[in-house]
Amino acid sequence: MKKIAQAIVRLRKMILILAVLLLIPSAVGAIATRINYDILSYLPPELDSRVGQLILEDDYQLASTSMITVEGLPTHELLAMKQDIDAIPGVLQTFWLSDVVDPAIPVEMLPADVQKFLFGKNDSTILIVRLGGSSVSEETMEAVAQIKKVLRRDCFFGGISVIFYDTKALVTQEMPLYLLFGGGACLLILFLALESAITPLLFMLGLLFPLVYNFGTNFFLKDVCFITEALAAVLQLGVTMDFSIFLLHRYEEEKASCASNEEAMENAICKTMSSIAASSLTTIAGFLALCAMQLTLGADLGVVMAKGVALGVLCTIIILPSLILFFDRWVEKYRHRTFMPRLTHLSHFVSKHPVPVVAVFLLLMIPFGLAQSRTDIYYNIFAALPQDMPGIVGTNKLGEDFGMMTSHFILVREELTASQVSGLCDEIKGVDGITQVVSLDSIAGPGFETELLPDELMNIVQNGGYKLILANGCYKSGSDALNAQVDELVRLVKTADPEGLVTGEGAMMKDLVEIADEDFKNVNIWSIAAVLVIIALSFRSLSVPVLLVASIEAAIAINMGIPYFIDDSLPFIASIVIGTIQLGATVDYSILMTTRYREERLG
Repeated sequence: MKKIAQAIVRLRKMILILAVLLLIPSAVGAIATRINYDILSYLPPELDSRVGQLILEDDYQLASTSMITVEGLPTHELLAMKQDIDAIPGVLQTFWLSDVVDPAIPVEMLPADVQKFLFGKNDSTILIVRLGGSSVSEETMEAVAQIKKVLRRDCFFGGISVIFYDTKALVTQEMPLYLLFGGGACLLILFLALESAITPLLFMLGLLFPLVYNFGTNFFLKDVCFITEALAAVLQLGVTMDFSIFLLHRYEEEKASCASNEEAMENAICKTMSSIAASSLTTIAGFLALCAMQLTLGADLGVVMAKGVALGVLCTIIILPSLILFFDRWVEKYRHRTFMPRLTHLSHFVSKHPVPVVAVFLLLMIPFGLAQSRTDIYYNIFAALPQDMPGIVGTNKLGEDFGMMTSHFILVREELTASQVSGLCDEIKGVDGITQVVSLDSIAGPGFETELLPDELMNIVQNGGYKLILANGCYKSGSDALNAQVDELVRLVKTADPEGLVTGEGAMMKDLVEIADEDFKNVNIWSIAAVLVIIALSFRSLSVPVLLVASIEAAIAINMGIPYFIDDSLPFIASIVIGTIQLGATVDYSILMTTRYREERLG
């Protein structure tokens, strides 16, 4: 390690030049990386709900279907708007009553199911827009943007694709604010805690390199989830900042006993590397434990963050020493006293009264441990979004006017007779919370000549060897009532057709709930096991890893229990990743303190 440290110090100018040059391809890669806004696409592909969704996408081209609720618009204006929407690139079809019969026919003469499906409260009707791409493809996003421009008054645009479009716009707008706030908070704390006004700027500059490198190398992944993109920058900033502080403090200590700054930095690199290695490995292991999730969002976040920590370590050991040495005279010139309390009295109290401190801590664990298990978790991925977003408003309008909070897409084999499908539809109508059931066979009845129908309509209701049944429900996505509804639908469909599939947002959200609960257990087990092994090997001790991990797990329990006491709830993804991230990130401090404690004892 000594020779590597000497090479880093000797070649520091070349290292800085190369580091700056590598920012260029990294920035290009970061811009070119595709961001995925569809969290449901991270469900395991073998699930019936995902298989059905792919059939809807490939054969029916219904996976990115959106709905427009139109209130009180005259028929001639509605038809003109429908024509404008059909002309937009990426729109396959805008379906309305006029695609089947003359809209001049009185509504009362239409079949009851058609009336209930196409006409609702508040003098409203519904347009079904089929988009050619997937729910979050660039083609679909552009089509949604264009549709928003041609909508008339009292039109409400809802559906998954619209919400994803609004989410993308929201994240794009707020991401710079996350980074600005996170970076500003870090600068303020560093300025108060460190002895030079230049050092915080050096740290932020040093962290720019691994951050850009990490986002740039995401280009080699298939895509990156928007949740990962939103979390990664701030998390990497917070996690890898520790390594920079470790190095700087050691460098300042070594300067007092070394003949030159170069020698001090060489010693600092060598002595810091042992602490950073153990700390970074536990952090990386914590993030990689997310890969044990069945929900592949875990692997997405885990790989990106583990890569970010690894790059952070490399840049701290290679690039940061070069920056510190290059700006050392300015660091010395702009020194100031620190403004952070040294907590001397607290440290003396804790060291002199370890037993009472541990006892109080254990007593605190009882209420917080119980509270952690009772913290409310919500699975509706749209509940955390602003409820005045146009896509949310449009989707809620479907529920208000048509009782259509969720839509279930049911696929049964085309070998089923019209009477069998009609019978199944009648059973589905009896399920609690189902407001509408629509299928070709239930409307037309046995013996109807399907050749009389337009090809555009037939492609929607029968394709790829399946017949489609659309069932609308009044329960909200992710709720217990909806999950029970999906269970009953699956039972009825499998009874009528063992190869039948139930898909749509409701079915996929139910799978998400079940998988998330299992993932939470698996991730905790794997992260704790990995961290225990790494600390045991680093310290060559069995007791040290148990003590360190137990203290962090206690802190996690307190953290996860606080929402219960303040009557708050957490999104499901928070309950999965908080424990892993908090374990991997904060165990660094335990390792640092233990390492330094051993050094002081051996003196």
